[in-house]
Amino acid sequence: MKITLAITGASGVIYGIRLLEEINEKHDVYLIISSNAKKIMEHETSYTLEEMESMAYRVYEEDEIDASIASGSSDCNAMVIAPCSLKTLSAIANGFAFNLISRTAMCCLKEGKKLIVVPRETPLDSITLENMLKLHAAGATILPAMPAFYHMPDKIDDLVNYIVGKIMEQLGLKHNLYRKWKS
Repeated sequence: MKITLAITGASGVIYGIRLLEEINEKHDVYLIISSNAKKIMEHETSYTLEEMESMAYRVYEEDEIDASIASGSSDCNAMVIAPCSLKTLSAIANGFAFNLISRTAMCCLKEGKKLIVVPRETPLDSITLENMLKLHAAGATILPAMPAFYHMPDKIDDLVNYIVGKIMEQLGLKHNLYRKWKS
């Protein structure tokens, strides 16, 4: 599978990093890390940009608007934006292709390809909820970073892995990142 992964400037860049770690060996990952995400990555994690880029099949800068992944003829199967800043969410919902991330996401929607958006914000205002509803109506999967607790997490990694597992399930990928609910 060919997957575009965008990491944007919202807190929670670890979601995108962990997803990249999980999928990079079996899938071609086209990686876009926004300039704001790069700053947040330095603040929130010990990962370096070089480490991230070494895990990707191909790396793009957010201003490479002419990249092949931003074309309707791209052979990418899906796109994940994790985390997705509210700026990016708003741009996509309102048709504002201001960078490679929003342009690629809009191409996914118009071509009927899987788009998974992982917003990480709370509380949510009515404008953000309306933008989420617009994206959902257009075919995107809205997967807020809301970890569950039924799997009895012991550490923060368990909470992160739960969200990454949910993303992978939406992509149709198997994982062992958390224990499923059993009744």
